[in-house]
This record gives sequence, structure tokens and C-alpha cells, in this order.
Amino acid sequence: QVQLVESGGGLVQPGGSLRLSCKASGNIFSIGAMGWYRQVPGKRRELVAAITQGGTGDITRYDDSVQGRFSISRDNAKNEVYLQMNRLEPEDTAVYYCKAVPPNTPIMREGYWGQGTQVTVSS
Repeated sequence: QVQLVESGGGLVQPGGSLRLSCKASGNIFSIGAMGWYRQVPGKRRELVAAITQGGTGDITRYDDSVQGRFSISRDNAKNEVYLQMNRLEPEDTAVYYCKAVPPNTPIMREGYWGQGTQVTVSS
């Protein structure tokens, strides 16, 4: 089993920044790709960013809505993944969830979830 705990959410003004963290514990050898999703009431949970280890370094992917504003990174020594969010917009308001999947498994497949952290962008 893998446990994921997010932190770093909160209230921020439009144009501001936040950094989310997600710490993994438990059977960390069961972790391959990691990612961040977000969900607003009444809508499906959507993938924001994902990171996986490639042959020559990490491979990242982003939803078009956050490309150029958000950055995902990973510290394998600390078993943590981060989401740096810059130039935040009210539309980024959501509960953000950390997700991990087993090795050689696409991020969209079944995996482990954190409990979520609220991000609110408002003046």
C-alpha cells in the first residue's frame, strides 16, 4: 500500500503563486508515475500535470490550461512530488489531488490517491 499526503493549498489572489507538496509513504517501490489532478463540484476530476522517469530524465506533461504556468517536479530521495503554480487564475480554484500509479502504468490508470487540498484563487 501507498499513502499520499498533500499540503500547501490555501487562498491566494489572482496572479499569485502556490506550491503544493505530496509526500508518499508505505511501499514506495510500488510507485512509478505521479501526478496532480483537480476537481470542482459537479465536474470530473481532471489531470493537471504528471511526471515519470524517462531514460535520460523526468518526463512531464501538462494540461493545456496550465501549460507555461504550472511546473511539476519530483524529489525521489524525499519521496515527494511538487506542483509549483504561478499566475494563478480564479478558474484554477479546485481541490487538488496527488496520485501515484505502479511502475509501467499510465497515470490515467488505477492508482493511489491523496486526500486532496483546497486551492482558492480569489480577490
